[in-house]
Amino acid sequence: MRRRTLLAGAILSAAAAPVLGAGTARAADPGPSVTKKGTTQLDAAAIFFVSYDGLVNNNSFQKNGLLTYKGYQYATWYTSTGNAVVGRRALGGSSWSTVTLSHVLKTSDSHNVISMGVSKVDGRLHLNMDSHSDGYFYVKSVAGLMDNPATTSWTSSVFGSVQTSMDGLALTSQFTYPQFVSTPEGKLQLSYRVGISGNGRNALAEYDGSTWTALGEWSSSTGTYTSSHGSSTARNMYLHGIDYDVNGRLHSFFTWREQNAAVMCNSGGITNHDTGYVYSTDRGRTWRNDAGTLVATTGSSDTVAVTDGGLVVDSLNPDHSLMNQESQFTDSSGLPHAIISYVPGRFGQCTTNYVSDRTANGRAFHLRKNSSGTWQKTEIPVALNSSQRTKLILDKYDNAYAVFPFGRIAAASKSSGYTDWTLLYDGSDLNAFGEVVIDELRVKADNVLSFMYQEKSSGTTPSALHVVDFALPA
Repeated sequence: MRRRTLLAGAILSAAAAPVLGAGTARAADPGPSVTKKGTTQLDAAAIFFVSYDGLVNNNSFQKNGLLTYKGYQYATWYTSTGNAVVGRRALGGSSWSTVTLSHVLKTSDSHNVISMGVSKVDGRLHLNMDSHSDGYFYVKSVAGLMDNPATTSWTSSVFGSVQTSMDGLALTSQFTYPQFVSTPEGKLQLSYRVGISGNGRNALAEYDGSTWTALGEWSSSTGTYTSSHGSSTARNMYLHGIDYDVNGRLHSFFTWREQNAAVMCNSGGITNHDTGYVYSTDRGRTWRNDAGTLVATTGSSDTVAVTDGGLVVDSLNPDHSLMNQESQFTDSSGLPHAIISYVPGRFGQCTTNYVSDRTANGRAFHLRKNSSGTWQKTEIPVALNSSQRTKLILDKYDNAYAVFPFGRIAAASKSSGYTDWTLLYDGSDLNAFGEVVIDELRVKADNVLSFMYQEKSSGTTPSALHVVDFALPA
């Protein structure tokens, strides 16, 4: 029986990391900065309803709701009538061309996002949409669409019919959280959850240019977790993301969410606990903890479990309203970085209302593995003022940028050891509702931080949906 243990090696505080003076950054490695380039409108009246404290067009766990590929940017959303739309523009362009798909959002649930992916092996755009612990809807484009965008028409004829399987592969009847990621060879993988909140498993499927194949489940919902308040025997692993680095290693940070609320000090909190980390060197077929110990084989009975040792890289009990599905990124050396957020102990040791306590006292933290193999954690000195998630990217100099709810941007320099977090943009001119959707690929394409946001509204009154662009250091 494998037992849950803390990863060897303590988390370093911000004070333990080196702090350099303002003038110590080399000219070749500028510190972080953002320069607003402009904003474009995707939809003057996109669908607006709030459920689970979020919006269906802007849930930051979408991978990808906004993406860049070969000089074009793509976005997807639901209109005021619930119709699924895909838009594109040439990078730097001021107008978007749109295609309305033959699918209408089936329910007012903010989980039912649209996610996009590109299979580089055949140049197709793929979309998975509209699912929360039930069936999903899938669409793919004609081959080559993404390879020659300037000479390929952007009409409904380039998209196939809406399916309720992955070209005949059913996967599961309880499907949530589609996330597409391209392998180094150009295949496309789909990460998703099987089951329900508090009792679910992560799984992978793979597209090779002709066929989708189910690789299987790789995390477990079983095992006993015990806190100072009680025990739980079912849970699910919530991913912060799933990303390949420059060396071809697949990384994933995660939190556990317990099914039994008895593990919390108060039922008004949330049962998320601990930040874990695993990686794969064989395209998701097997998984290892940070020490390199094999902890799972995808599609087998040996999957990542709460009782496995060496998974936890930041320990936190369920009493602090830890957020699930925050964000992650890898730097130019392949080292993993993540944003986590919760209510720190200085505000009390027991949250009693998940939304209000996080809004009043929640803070985000930058968690990373440094070049010596030690995990470091730094509090970002920006109040959340929201219960929602913060997104992370790194620029080409490995400076880190945290995009907070309402579109606020804070950043820290690599040269300081990421200890000089500063608010660079307050987002006050956006009138954004909350979470934003980052274009994770564009920063590498043309050195621009680009994100999608929706304007605040009330009730179910549709509101404008935009993409805003910021130039990063040249």
